[in-house]
This record gives sequence, structure tokens and C-alpha cells, in this order.
Amino acid sequence: MAEQEQFKQLLLGFLSTENEIRTQAEATYDTIPLDAKVTFLVQSMNNQTYGEELRNIAAVLLRRLLSNEWNQYYDKLPVEGQSAFKAEVLAAVQREPSASVRKKICEVLAEVSRNLIDDDGNNQWPDILQFLFTASQSADTTLKETALQLFSSVPGIFGNQQAEYYNHIKEMLKQSLSDVTNYTVRFQAVRAMSAFILLNDEEDVQKSFQDLLVPLISVVAESMQKQDDDTLLKCLVDIAENTPKFLRPHLSGVIDLCMKAVQETSLEDSWRHLALEVVVTLSETVPATVRKMALSHIPGLVQTLLVMMTDIEEDENWATSDEVTDEDSDDNAVVAESSLDRIACALGGKTVLPHIVSALPNMMGSADWKHRHAALMAISACGEGCHKQMEPILSQIMDGVLNYLADPHPRVRFAACNAIGQMATDFAPVFEKKFHDRVVPGLLATMDDATNPRVQAHAAAALVNFSEDCPKVILSSYLDRIMEKLQGILTAKFQELVSKGTKLVLEQVVTTIASVADTCEEKFINYYDHFMPCLKYIIQNATTPELKLLRGKTIECVSLIGLAVGADKFSPDASEVMDLLLRSQTSVGEMADDDPQLGYMISAWARICKILGPQFEPYLPMVMPPVLRAASIKPEVALLDSEEVDAVEDNNDWQFMSLGDQQNFGIKTAGLEEKANACTMLVCYARELKGAFAPHVEQVVKLMVPMLKFYFHDGVRTAAAESLPFLLECAKARGPQYLQEMWSFICIDLLKAISSEPEKEVLSEELHSLAKCVETLGAGCLDESAMLEVSNILNKLLNEHFENAQERQNKRKDEDYDEIVEEQLVGEDDEDVFQLSKISDVIHALMLTYKTSFFPVFDGLVHHFVKLLSPERPWPDHQWALCVFDDIIEHGGPECVRYQDAFLRPMLVYTADQQPEVRQAAAYGLGVLGMYAGATFAGACAEAIPQLVKVITAPDSRNVENVNATENAIAAVTKILKHNSQAINVTEILPHWLSWLPVYEDEDEAPYVYSYLCDLIESNNQVILGPNNSNLPRLVSIIGEVFSRETLEKESESYKRLLGIIIQLQSNAEVFNSCLSTLTENQKEAIRVALSDQ
Repeated sequence: MAEQEQFKQLLLGFLSTENEIRTQAEATYDTIPLDAKVTFLVQSMNNQTYGEELRNIAAVLLRRLLSNEWNQYYDKLPVEGQSAFKAEVLAAVQREPSASVRKKICEVLAEVSRNLIDDDGNNQWPDILQFLFTASQSADTTLKETALQLFSSVPGIFGNQQAEYYNHIKEMLKQSLSDVTNYTVRFQAVRAMSAFILLNDEEDVQKSFQDLLVPLISVVAESMQKQDDDTLLKCLVDIAENTPKFLRPHLSGVIDLCMKAVQETSLEDSWRHLALEVVVTLSETVPATVRKMALSHIPGLVQTLLVMMTDIEEDENWATSDEVTDEDSDDNAVVAESSLDRIACALGGKTVLPHIVSALPNMMGSADWKHRHAALMAISACGEGCHKQMEPILSQIMDGVLNYLADPHPRVRFAACNAIGQMATDFAPVFEKKFHDRVVPGLLATMDDATNPRVQAHAAAALVNFSEDCPKVILSSYLDRIMEKLQGILTAKFQELVSKGTKLVLEQVVTTIASVADTCEEKFINYYDHFMPCLKYIIQNATTPELKLLRGKTIECVSLIGLAVGADKFSPDASEVMDLLLRSQTSVGEMADDDPQLGYMISAWARICKILGPQFEPYLPMVMPPVLRAASIKPEVALLDSEEVDAVEDNNDWQFMSLGDQQNFGIKTAGLEEKANACTMLVCYARELKGAFAPHVEQVVKLMVPMLKFYFHDGVRTAAAESLPFLLECAKARGPQYLQEMWSFICIDLLKAISSEPEKEVLSEELHSLAKCVETLGAGCLDESAMLEVSNILNKLLNEHFENAQERQNKRKDEDYDEIVEEQLVGEDDEDVFQLSKISDVIHALMLTYKTSFFPVFDGLVHHFVKLLSPERPWPDHQWALCVFDDIIEHGGPECVRYQDAFLRPMLVYTADQQPEVRQAAAYGLGVLGMYAGATFAGACAEAIPQLVKVITAPDSRNVENVNATENAIAAVTKILKHNSQAINVTEILPHWLSWLPVYEDEDEAPYVYSYLCDLIESNNQVILGPNNSNLPRLVSIIGEVFSRETLEKESESYKRLLGIIIQLQSNAEVFNSCLSTLTENQKEAIRVALSDQ
């Protein structure tokens, strides 16, 4: 008894409001042996002489203990002890008189039940199933509630016997949902059914329970009227998010119920927001169904959101505030704006935009500033989702928006800047090209609004959005005006910082300077000396805690300016800037992980590394520790039940993912972006410094390889994959043995990561990384087991490519399929095609390095590419299959005959394909066939010539979309004429070939064409030179055009030979001058420059 009394005091310590007492209680609790702890907790939970709070905390601690240490406790009990423990918990829940304590004990019972379902799905506690059915049918409503609560917590309680119990489960839920005598039973029945449906998303299960939807919706509506517990509305949100098709038979009814709630202003805002979330989530998860079955609700939804967006509090200090805090995410205006953005993206502009546009004139013409503000924010919100429909009417929209830069109310002017900035991003670069002459002057004028710093800063922020995607030539034309304005504001705001301590506008202007410099690049050199001294002064002196963000942004600005103007201009300042950054790093010791300067500094160091190249090496010992520390951040994770998640759901630093059975995985997201950024900077160091980075390679590769499976952040995995080939290149400086050891460390994990990667975008980067690693290391880098794994991966991915395509075809047969679904399916197809291109990269790397040794592996893959070439496949499949066979021919040489039945006929046929990308791949293949495949293919090369001529001589062959395919065809004819012309009359073809020149778009293929031209000229080929050298003016014109367009690298052999021909011709002044007289001015100037460079 004395021990139990001591334990009671311990529990009271847990409930204390004083941290010290609570901490001491937790420490003492941790010292108690596990079995004693369970005994004390069970006794305390059952002791009716204790107050409810004590019994509650005992039950909570018991559940947590069983969740974390079940095996350590239960498995060590004798069989009779296990039975007694189960019986005691089951009895406790039935005799507990307090509803709140009973709920906690039920959660203990759920935890025991959950742990007694083995890995094979066998429920090892049949008594609990008997209790569930008996209690659910009991006349005692308390027992009914308990049974339903248990089922809600463990909807998988039936394990692998669930199918046998479907009728019993359905009947239990049906009776409970229609229990007119007890609302609490109906309430718990909705929770139970929701949990069951979320766990069982199979179509047949969902359909069999859909006839319970009407009573379920009815109880949800009842809970909305009572407004005492929003759990059921949250259940509806969960169903809408995870199993929305379950709601399809009554989707319109669900949306109607929720819309009425959203429009009912007497409801608490939190209830209105949850009801809105149901509608918006359904729009995102089943947009086609919403468009088909609930289209009549869209006008009302849009109008309701626009009205909610006018619900803004007056704040007379808003425009002059120097501290900008994030808007409350629970404000009606914020929730509505976010919802408008989401439904526009989900349902599409065709569905949503007309209703927004029809409402805008009245709102924008309103005397109430809140309506004008809401209208402008609506334009900002819908741009991404309504892009296609808004683009044709941008001029009308901008005619309206620009006027509000001069609105009498500062918050409307702010909203106008916001709309301009957002549209500059959403509609780039069309927006910048069409409206620069009005946007730039408008924003510059608004940046004079010094009495309203929030507006002034936001105008500068909009200029950042505009600058980022503005063509350099356009922005450069405004550079004098922009920089004069920015310099004036910088000077004035710097003085304000000193005199008043205000910094909001100064922080923004520094960012705007950086953005303009980044776009204008070398054009910024003229302004460098005006800005750099002041910016360096800020870095040197803005050292107090409240100026950390300003200093960080200034560091970013200086490094971006350096990158813009280049090493020649920036190098004299680079050392001083690096010293300033490193001095601040060392003078205050290590920066805290959440110091806003740290991320800016890490990015700035990488930019300066890019500028200085190998000269950056001396700084590595100082910059690497903080970068590695940031890259090594380990996120805080937790496993919480649903109730614990509810308690912290408003904490924006955490994200949660449901694992089912009321369990949730949580991760603290703070620091993840900084980690990803640091990893990206390490990629930059390895790429830029190469061998100079070798001393750090081992530490970095040991950090990066495990992060290939860092599933908390896609950017981290992407950077890890991207780094590997660069790190291998760096490691070459440490010798072949070290390089091999490092690759052994990388290879298995990289292949495992590719095999299990869930995100297509990251997977594509990992495939690209594998290809580059193979190219870096060369033949022999993959042993037999690794090569087998690569083959298995490629097989798996290619099978998935066909499966995904079939799945999209099936979606086109769905009852809710429409044109907007088709747009989404096309987007999915583009993702698959991009991945197919990366598969092609891997095969290219393997053929490039292994040559014909790769053929035995390719034998197991070739059937996929034969299938990709089938006429019924989409054209991108044809393109990438041809690219793969191009590599087989180019790097397999004459032995490619092994696969001629697979590639030869399709390659000839697809030269006439409607898609230029396919024609280009086919033409390239025929060219390498002529160049590398040998005499076996002489007949095929002869057959190819007429096909290629058709491509070249087509009326639209030189159109911009066709020119690359055409030049590849010209190059292919060139390669056949030069290398495989046994079955061809070369003399007959040469006049035609000469008439096709010059080529200048495809810089990869041009050297082959001009090398052959040099061969023919240097051998005095009379067909090319013409009778009495009559073709010389034409030949000089071709060479002049090549020089004028800079088609060839000056160091290339072809360029030197063409220049040699010109020099030789120059020795005969009369002929040379005669040829020059036929040239354009650009061609003459190009030849003159080429000759003067000698």
C-alpha cells in the first residue's frame, strides 16, 4: 500500500503546473521497473477513490508504455499472467463510470488489441471480438459507445478474418448510425465507420458500405448543428482526402451540406473552415467528379470565398509597421484566398475563372477598400490554376490592376503590387514582354511611397518577381532608371536604419538589387562601384541580433552581384568579402542552426566558389564545418496517436502522416530546407573545385550516400544523387585504388535507392547520376552482380512505363473523364517520358563504356524497345527507343547486326514520321549506321538515302521546329557518303548535298558535315569545285555563314581546315575578292575577324 501511495504522489507530480516538479516526477517514473510500472498504473487506473485526473493520467501513461514496450512486458508474462492482464483491462473499461476515464481506458484496450494481431493478421485475442459484437448490440448505451470507440481506434481488429465478418460489421454500424435514442452512439458510429473506410480502400469493400452514407451524412449534419465536437467533420475531411470515391453516390449532398455551413456566418469560423476544407479537398482529390456532379455549386463557392476574403480587420498601424508577421492562417481572408488558389488549380480555369471574372468589376469598383483588396488578391490567387484561360485576357486584367497602384488606400496598393508580382511569375516571360513598359514605371513610382513602408517594400518585392524571368535585353533597357531608384532608396533607408532602427524596406531593396543584377549579368558592371562599398559596409557593421536578416540578405546580394559581373570585376573584392564572412563566423563562435545568416552565408560561399574556381580552395577549411553541420541536420521525429496530434496540429513546425489505426508519424520540418540547401552547396564545391576538393571527398561521400534514402525531403535526396559523379571525379586525384574503394561504397546504396525511390523527379536524378558515374569510371566499374541489378532496375522501370500508360488509358474510360482530366494525364505522360529519357541515358553510358560487352545484358532488355517502336505507341516512345538503338549502332559497330531485325526497318520508316523529334532520332541512327556499322549495311545505307532526301527537301524542312531533324538528315547523308558509299553513286548525290549547305543549328552534327566538305575541297573534287572552280563563291559564302553564326568551335579541326581553305584562297587576291563581293556584310566581317585572329 505504501508503494502505491508513493506512486499516487508521483502521478500528482505529472499533473503539476510547475516544470521542476513535473521533470522530477518523470525522472523518478523512468527508474521504476517495467512490470512494476504496469502494475501500479493498472491499479491507479482502476482505483475509484482517485480523482478523474489521476485515473486519466494513469491510463494515458499505461497506453504509451504498452505502445513503446509491449514485447518487453507482455512476452515475459506467463500464459496465465497474460490472460489475467487482458481480462483486467477488458473488465476495467466495462466498470468505469466516468466517460472521460472510460475513453482513456478504451485507448489502453485498443493498444492491447492492436498488439495482439500478429504479422500474419491473426487476432490472438478472440475474447475481444466477442466483446465487440456483444457490447455493440447491448441495451447499455455505455457499452455500445465503448465498442464503437474500440473499433474506431483499431478498425483492423478482425485481422485476416475481416472478410468473414463484413456483414456483422455492416450491421453493427447500420444499427448504431440509426440509433435514434442516443446521439453519442450515432456520433461514435460515424467515427468507427470513417476509420473502417479509411483502412479498407478496396473498391468492392467501399461499394458494399455506400448504402450507409445517407445516415452517416445525417449524423455529421447533426453534429454541425450541435457545434460541440468537430470530430465528425474532420472525419469527413479525412474521407474526402483519402477515399473520396466512397462519397461519390452522395457527393452533391455532401458538398451541399458543407456549402450551407460555410455560408452560415453564425457558425464558429473553425467549423466553417472545416466544412470548406471538405469541399476544397474533394475538388483536389476527385476534380472530374466535382465538375460533373457538383458544377452547380461552383458559382456559390467562388462568391462565398470572395466575400470571406473581404473579412479583414482594420489596423491603422499596418502600413507603417517595420515588423511583418505571418498572417494568421485561421483568418477568414487567408483561408478563403488559399482555398480559391486550390480550387482554381484543382478544377481548372474553365470551371472557376468565369465566376471570378464576373465578380471582379463590382468588387474593384467598390467604395469599400476591403472589396478592392479582395478582388486584387483573388487575381493573385487564381493565376496558377487559371493560367490557360487568363493568358488571352491578361491585357484587360492588367488595365485594371495597374490603376490600383495609385489607389488611395495603402493596403489596396499593396494588393496591386502583390497581383503584379504573382502574375509576373505565373505568366513569365509573356507577362514581362507584353507589359514591361507599364509595369516597371508603375512599380518604380510606387517605390516612392516612403510614408507607407509596407507598400514601398512590396513594390520592390514585385520588381524581384518581374526581374527573375524578364529577358535580359528588356530589363537592361530600364537599368539606369531602376538602379537610380534603388540607390536613392538604399541611401535613404540606410540613414533611417541609423536614426530610427527601421529596416523592412532596406532588407527588401537589397534583395531587389541582387535580383536585377542576377538577370542583367555583365550589364550591371557600370553600377558595381556605386553599390558594392555600401553593401560591404552593411556586412561589416550590421552585427547586432536584430540585423541578422538584413546582413544575411546583403551577403546574398553581394555574392549574386559577383556572379553577375564575373571574376575579373569581383575578384579584387572577393578576398575582402570572404574575410568579412569568415570573421563573423569565427568572432561569435559557431552560428546557431536557426541563425538566418547561416543559410545566406552557405549559399554565398558556393557562389563565390563558382566565381573564383580553384582560387577558392584556401577557404575550404573555414567554410566546410558549418556547411557540413547544416547538411548533417537530423530531423526530430515522433510517433503520436490521433489525440496527441490534435493537441499540436496548429504547430506549423511539424507535419504529420497517418499510419492507420489512429497512429501518426510526425516530423519537425524546421531545418530541412537549410539541410537541402547545404547539400546543394556541397555539390557546387565538388563540381567547381574537382581535384582541389579531394581532401574533403571522404567526409562528404559518407554524408551523402546515406542521404539517398532521406525520405523526409526530396531536395536532399536529389542533391545526394547529383553529388556522386562529381565526388568520383574529385577522388581521381587520390589514385585509382581510392577511387575504386569509394565507388564500392557508393554503388550498392545508389542502386538500392534507385530501386526503391518513390518520387519520379528524384528517380530521374538518380538514374542520371548512375549514368554519369559509369561514364566517369569507365568499363569494368560494375561487377557481375551490380550489372545484374542495373538490368533488373531497367526491366522494372520499363515494365512500369507500359503499366502507367495502360493505367492512363483506363482513366480515359472512367465515368468522370473530361478534357481537364486529359490535360492531367498528358502531364503524367510527360513525367514518364522524362524518366524514359533517363533510362536512355543509363544505356548510353553503358554502351559508351562497355561497347559490345553490354550486349548480353541488353539481350534481356531489347524486347522493351521493340515494343516501344510499335506503330501504336505514342511518338515519344518511338523517339527514345530509336535513341537507344542509335547508341547500340554507334558504340556496337558492325556487331549491331545482332539487333538489325529490331531496329532497321523502324528506323527507315520513322524518317518520315510527323514528329520532328522522331525524324531526328531516326536520321541520326542512319548516319551512325553509315559511319560505324560496316559493309554489311551498305545496302541499307543506299536504301536510306532517298528517305533522308525527302526529309531534307520537304517544303517546311527549314522551319524552326523541323530544322534540327533536317540537319541531322544532312549529316546522316554526309556520314554515309564518307564512310559507307559502296552501293551509292556519290557523284550523282554530291550536287544535291552541296545545295543543302550551310548547316548551323545543330552544333554537334555540323563538324561532320564541314569535315567532309574540307575533304572534298582539299582533294579538288570537281563536282564540289564546279567547272573552272565556278562554285568557289558559293563555297566561300558557306564558310562565311559558318564563321558568322559561330557554328564551329575555333579550336576544332573543322574550323581550322575551313580557315586554311580561306587563307589558301586569299593568296589569289583577284579570285578571293571576287568571292568576297558576293557575300553579305556579316559574312565578310566574320571572315575578316577569322583572318585577323591568325
